[in-house]
Amino acid sequence: MATINFLYRSTKANSNLIVRLLFREDGKDYVIGAKTKLDIEKDYWINKHTINKPRDIEIANKQVNTNSELNKIKNHILKAFSNRTTNSINKEWLTKQIEHYYNPPTVHEELPKELLSYIDSYTDKNKFKKQTLKNYNTVKNLLIRYETFSNETIQINNVNEKFKNKFEDYCLSQGYAPNTIAKAFSVVRTICQDAKYNGIEVSYQLEKVRYKYVKAEMIYLTFEELEKIEKVELNDSLSNARDWLIISCFTGQRISDFMKFTKEQIRAEKGKSLLEFTQYKTNKIMTIPIHKKVELILNKRNGNFPKAISDQKYNVFIKAVCKKAGLTQKEKGTLLKETKEGSKQYRKQSGVYPKHELVSSHIGRRSFATNHYGQIPTNFLIYITGHSTESMFLNYIGKSNKDLALEVANYF
Repeated sequence: MATINFLYRSTKANSNLIVRLLFREDGKDYVIGAKTKLDIEKDYWINKHTINKPRDIEIANKQVNTNSELNKIKNHILKAFSNRTTNSINKEWLTKQIEHYYNPPTVHEELPKELLSYIDSYTDKNKFKKQTLKNYNTVKNLLIRYETFSNETIQINNVNEKFKNKFEDYCLSQGYAPNTIAKAFSVVRTICQDAKYNGIEVSYQLEKVRYKYVKAEMIYLTFEELEKIEKVELNDSLSNARDWLIISCFTGQRISDFMKFTKEQIRAEKGKSLLEFTQYKTNKIMTIPIHKKVELILNKRNGNFPKAISDQKYNVFIKAVCKKAGLTQKEKGTLLKETKEGSKQYRKQSGVYPKHELVSSHIGRRSFATNHYGQIPTNFLIYITGHSTESMFLNYIGKSNKDLALEVANYF
């Protein structure tokens, strides 16, 4: 039986941690140490790393990241120890295992050169979350239908301008929206880039082959519309969904996060109520202030969040809520519609529809970002919504260069 621990053995303010392997063999105890490449601040390691449930979000995130790396090193060494082919376990052996952790020996394997087969290999090796895996499988199924239609097997090195044009023509003939095609082609490029990284030949055109997104209509709920929604009389099921909708519009989170909120995630600090949770998609620990609109909902529910419901029911219920609130004006947008009656094939179709029909679970996050843009500093909004860059955030709320120029003009 072997165990692993980590030590800070330096007088410097920063130093690499020492990993120590302890085991017992033939009645004798052994202790072997070696240096890792994990550079840590001495103050953090001694005074902050072992704090239980730290309130400082930076420390909490650092604990998560550090422990994740330490567990990977630990598991790597223990696996090597259990699979060892020698009884000569010494400092040289441990140092070699650390080197293998950071620079794994090259394992030569035959990777598929067909696009569909490579997608299977790619998704098998990566631990994607359920929704990400679903997105890859959706694109894979579309490519299967394209191969059947074109009577050809897509080779990775043939993903070029010609393939893009043929794939686009097929998708348009099947009623797919331009942005759906763009997302699918983006996945194809990601797969090909990974294949290139692993030494598979790709087309010289791959770097410049793009499928442009078209500007989509940005559907969100204004503050005035939210007031109508708050005031409308509803039965219990719709009232429950209405409260979740208000919560989503004032927290800016995805349904995979807000539908899991509980009162145990709330804490008070300096007279402010804060909500702390881990984002499902990014695995980031988040701390956000609780808006007074959310507090009103919690107060009427004895401090509890509404009853959790499925994504499907939520989408149906909030459409009904918005209809009862009078949000029936016609707006441009896209809806998932059956291509032909009885075909059971659905595609996004652009058109002009009653607004309540365009409402879905994602509208809360977009409403939060759009309504508070210009009222709250953009960097704070980006922190809450979780966008990687300001440009991604501005694109998300539909702000163009012209929009930004007009807003800047207000300061002249």
